[in-house]
Formats: sequence, C-alpha cells, structure tokens
Amino acid sequence: MTETLLALVPVYGIGLVAVVTFLSCLALPVPSSLVMLAAGGFAASGDLVLSQVALAALGGAIAGDQAGYQLGRFGRRLLAGRRLPASRARLLAQARRMLHEKGAMSVFLSRWLFSPLGPYVNFAGGAAHLPLGRFTRAAVAGEAVWVAIYVGLGAAFAEDLVALADILGSASGLLAALAAAGLLLLWLRAALRQRAGAAR
Repeated sequence: MTETLLALVPVYGIGLVAVVTFLSCLALPVPSSLVMLAAGGFAASGDLVLSQVALAALGGAIAGDQAGYQLGRFGRRLLAGRRLPASRARLLAQARRMLHEKGAMSVFLSRWLFSPLGPYVNFAGGAAHLPLGRFTRAAVAGEAVWVAIYVGLGAAFAEDLVALADILGSASGLLAALAAAGLLLLWLRAALRQRAGAAR
C-alpha cells in the first residue's frame, strides 16, 4: 500500500496529501508522514509547489482533528446513559480534570512529538468536552509543527527519503512507547494514592 500511495503522490498531488493526513487523524493506518516526506521531495524537484503541499497537509490534518474531536463528543453521548461503577466514574472524572487543566499541551505535543497518540487524543478531547477553541488552537499549532517538519525534511532530503523515513519512523515509535509508559505510571500513581486514601 505504501509504494502505491507514493506512486500516486506526483499524480494526485495535494489532493492526496490532504486526504491522507485527514484519514491519519482518525486513526486509520495510512502512511501520512511518508506521504508528506514524498510530497516535499516532489516539491523540491519541481513536480509540486511546496507551499501548496504544506497547506494541503495542514488543512487535511486540521479537518481530521476536528472530525476526531466531534466523533469523541458524539461517542460520549452514546455512552452517557450507561452507569459506571463508582471507581471507574472517579477515574473518569480525574481524567477529565487532567484534560481540562493540561489538555492544550497534551493536544499540541500529540500532533508531532507523540504523533501516534494524536488521533486518540482527538477522541478523548471530544469525549471529555475539552473546550473546542482551546482544542483547536493547540491542534493547529501542533499540526503546523508536524507539517513543517515532514514536508520540510522531504524537501531538504529529497535524494534520500527512504532512509529518512526509516529513521523518523523508529524515533516516532520510541517516543510513543515512552509516552504510553509515562501515562501508565501516572495512572498507577493516582490509583495507588486513591487506594491509600480509601484505606484510611
């Protein structure tokens, strides 16, 4: 699938870039970063226009973020009628508080530094009713960084895109794993504190 998409980049150009970045923000398994690298490379060779590639990638990503946020908000409404056990309800309330207090930074970093987590932050932000304006500002800023990095690197290293994509893919996976481990540790610490408080 990856090779097919890359072959389509010079044919369908910015439309393909926009669609792929949109779908990636909904957690669909498309190689959006690789497509942006390739589009940047084709822009460097004169087959595409760099500013149009960047705007298409940014527009697709922003639209995908908004769709994911709305899906999270709609999904929460579907689950609202279900009664949760008291312990889970408390944890959900804590998660909402964390999103409201530190949500913007979480959204910003999950666009580019921890990009595999981005779609899930979109869903969680909508489900937790993170204010839409706050979510959008953080998402747009983060997506601008993501697009600048990948389209810019694609244009700068057009001759060696495959090696660059391998390096960036490995780094992204490592950062996502570290972020997941950090979140798990925070959740465990909160659960242990809650259990200690209940035992008193």
